[in-house]
Amino acid sequence: MEPQPSLIMIQFLEWVAARPRRRADVLDAWQSSCPRFPVWEDARAEGLIRQCGGGENRVELTAHGRRALARALADTAPGAP
Repeated sequence: MEPQPSLIMIQFLEWVAARPRRRADVLDAWQSSCPRFPVWEDARAEGLIRQCGGGENRVELTAHGRRALARALADTAPGAP
């Protein structure tokens, strides 16, 4: 079984999934100078997000990212075991 994403990673994945995001918007909102919270870099390294081509460099969840988010939300839903 894959490990549960951290709360900040779940929040990041929800934010990316909510609507189309441009790379510049993602970096502006989520890039951190704190080495303990590199959520953007971790999400890319773990294959949870990808950048798509085009002039705006769209950022979206990968299939792996969608599964991780769905699993995390199911595990935190009221009444979940």
